[in-house]
Amino acid sequence: MRFYSRVLLVGDLLCAAVVFSGVELTRLRLGAYIPAYDLVFGAALTIFWPAVVAIGGGYRRRAHGEGTEEFRSVMQAGLGLTAAVAIMAYLTQTNVARSYVMAMLPLTTVVTLLFRHRMRKRLHRLRSKGEHMRRVVAVGHRQSVQELVQQLRRQPYHGMRVVAACLPYGEYKRHRSDVDGVPVLGDFRDVPAVVDKVDAEAVAVLACPELHGAALRRLAWGIESRGTDLFVAPALMDVAGPRISVRPVAGMPLLHVEHPELQGSRRLVKSAFDKVVAAVFLLILAIPMLVIAVVVRATSPGPALFRQTRVGRYGREFHMLKFRTMVVDAERLKPVLLECNESDGVLFKIRNDPRVTRVGQLLRRYSLDELPQLLNVLRGEMSLVGPRPPLPAEVEQYGADVHRRLVVRPGMTGLWQVSGRSDLSWEESVRLDLRYVDNWSLMLDLQILWKTWSAVTGGKGAY
Repeated sequence: MRFYSRVLLVGDLLCAAVVFSGVELTRLRLGAYIPAYDLVFGAALTIFWPAVVAIGGGYRRRAHGEGTEEFRSVMQAGLGLTAAVAIMAYLTQTNVARSYVMAMLPLTTVVTLLFRHRMRKRLHRLRSKGEHMRRVVAVGHRQSVQELVQQLRRQPYHGMRVVAACLPYGEYKRHRSDVDGVPVLGDFRDVPAVVDKVDAEAVAVLACPELHGAALRRLAWGIESRGTDLFVAPALMDVAGPRISVRPVAGMPLLHVEHPELQGSRRLVKSAFDKVVAAVFLLILAIPMLVIAVVVRATSPGPALFRQTRVGRYGREFHMLKFRTMVVDAERLKPVLLECNESDGVLFKIRNDPRVTRVGQLLRRYSLDELPQLLNVLRGEMSLVGPRPPLPAEVEQYGADVHRRLVVRPGMTGLWQVSGRSDLSWEESVRLDLRYVDNWSLMLDLQILWKTWSAVTGGKGAY
């Protein structure tokens, strides 16, 4: 990752240099006179650009590979430098070329963001092949360690591979076998020795009562001299960073967790955003949707649209619209196919469902069958982003915790869509939906919408 940071630094400098050259060439083509001090100032901004990004935290190793911290640092660097140049030029009455403030710095920010995005995608591809992974020792109970191992294997882009496990003393004595292929090399007292043995770069401590404050402090001291990173999972899982803050109370650091904001102005902003975007996309996609409807009608008997009762916010039922992808009597044939169900929960999913038409397979692969749901969004029954809209029969089988999915509007896309779609287990799908409900924000919605494009074009997990 140190090499990766150096690559980013050189790339950021090149982005600034390319934009600076392009702006100056454009000014020359337009016949503008460029004094020498303008060129010197522009070159200084180019050289200074990586330093500004560094001040904003753009080269921190923890920011690379996932999350928005990296991109937020670049945005803040661009806005801060633009504002600083404009203010200083005004205060000192310096004749700075407006093209630097209005073109060079904004374009440098955009080009750097695009470069960072491409580098992150490349890093994800390499990590999916098992390269550039951080070796991790997992510390906790067997079940927690197993869940962590499986999660990191499903999502290798995190860049972490569990290479050894340390269990509580009792579990270690009773079961010394591996945990899902990961060797168990000791108990909690052996963590520093295990770190040395497997040459680990990080230790992941999972929530367990045995590792209280004093024990965790001693563990941190034991690996401190080795330069090994320490990650501690709180007992409250699936809570996003903005809702968590550490506050000292009576000399003790307490973890303060804010409640999710499910009402109020932010909800109104989300609703307005959904309806405006849905209306715009309906206008843009009107003709393509009409073509799809004609093709569906022409290739199989029956209507082009399929209406199905789904459960929305607070348990209210509504008719969800989709382009029909199955034969007309698909629901009547469902009982015959129940024994072929490939889902491990209340969902009914078959990878090669015989009821799906040939055109329907194509529509499902690229989620084109879901475009009419923009009308549901416009009517306020659905949101662009949210939990998967469930069937009434599914809701009847919900446990008490799963009902929390219904406190927000269901979405056309969501964490389930960008994390595997139909390949997800029922438990994983529920966990992602509950995580969204507890951590939703407009910024999270924008991230999911951005990721939906690659998930849809890839077609993975769609059937």
